[in-house]
Amino acid sequence: MTASIPSTSPAHSSEISAALLGWYDRYARDLPWRAAPGSPAADPYRVWLSEVMLQQTTVAAVKPYFEKFIARWPDVEALAAAPEADVMAAWAGLGYYSRARNLVRCAGEVAAMGGFPASEAELRKLPGLGAYTAAAVAAIAFGQRAVVVDANVERVVSRLFAIAQPLPGSRKRIGAYAETITPEKRAGDFAQGMMDLGSGICTPRDPKCLLCPLSAHCAARSEGNPVAYPVKAPKKPKPLRQGTAYWIERGSAVWLVTREGRGMLGGMRSLPDDGWAASGDGSGDPPLTGEWAPAGMVRHTFTHFTLELSVRRFRGEVAEAPIGGEWWPLERLGDAGLPSLFAKAARLAQA
Repeated sequence: MTASIPSTSPAHSSEISAALLGWYDRYARDLPWRAAPGSPAADPYRVWLSEVMLQQTTVAAVKPYFEKFIARWPDVEALAAAPEADVMAAWAGLGYYSRARNLVRCAGEVAAMGGFPASEAELRKLPGLGAYTAAAVAAIAFGQRAVVVDANVERVVSRLFAIAQPLPGSRKRIGAYAETITPEKRAGDFAQGMMDLGSGICTPRDPKCLLCPLSAHCAARSEGNPVAYPVKAPKKPKPLRQGTAYWIERGSAVWLVTREGRGMLGGMRSLPDDGWAASGDGSGDPPLTGEWAPAGMVRHTFTHFTLELSVRRFRGEVAEAPIGGEWWPLERLGDAGLPSLFAKAARLAQA
């Protein structure tokens, strides 16, 4: 089932796109992966890398990671040649680690092809590129007319047309409205302008309507209650899981394991644990037999559940190393690329 095409006139749509582009030309954010408004398109590699990093992550959090990746792997060929473990370690802290695994796979395919394809349809075939990322790369890097809708754009369009249907059910309708206002030329600048507008002006709680270039066209502002949009369905409470992580120290090193390549935090180094990710109930045995002392608990929220992870320290003398891991120097623990959950657990164990 497809969303019905909204009844917006071409003149009205062109007024919206012209107003937005004029505002973007003046107020565009200076970001390390962007080309200036109206200038030649940015390197597709930089656009793709930034868009993958920005999924579910803020610009402020992404900037240092992007700059670190570009310094270490300046082009897609360099990233394609990198060991996956190095990429995963460099990604640690950004979360949603399947993005990093897809990053390596995609870089390999693009390098083998000799470069990124320019069309949205071909970009969709690459690992990790969904509808949004493919549209963003097509529009921003290749100047194609593609309709780019992220969370910021959803909010702007929902308010602009006062879409009363709750998210996520309204996404098709939001996309249909976004289609009507996306211009044939400068679609990449238009997409980035909409993102900037949603990020800095049309914000969730305190929209700055007096500064908005689209305020004269905004149905939600005419109603007098822009914060009512987008309408969201009630959130379901997240289930709570419990598990245990184990801190095993010998001399000036700690025992780390590398997680299975698939599944939760797959391919990442971590502290050994009781299998909470696989079983959901943390029913696995500790890696060593002996006395364990509680070191506290960390709480971490994932997309679909919240985890309470107890941290326990081994109190005995380690005669033999556990199976399947490595001793990692404590002075270089920051280089291990621990995901946020286990970095928090490590800090707790060392406190």
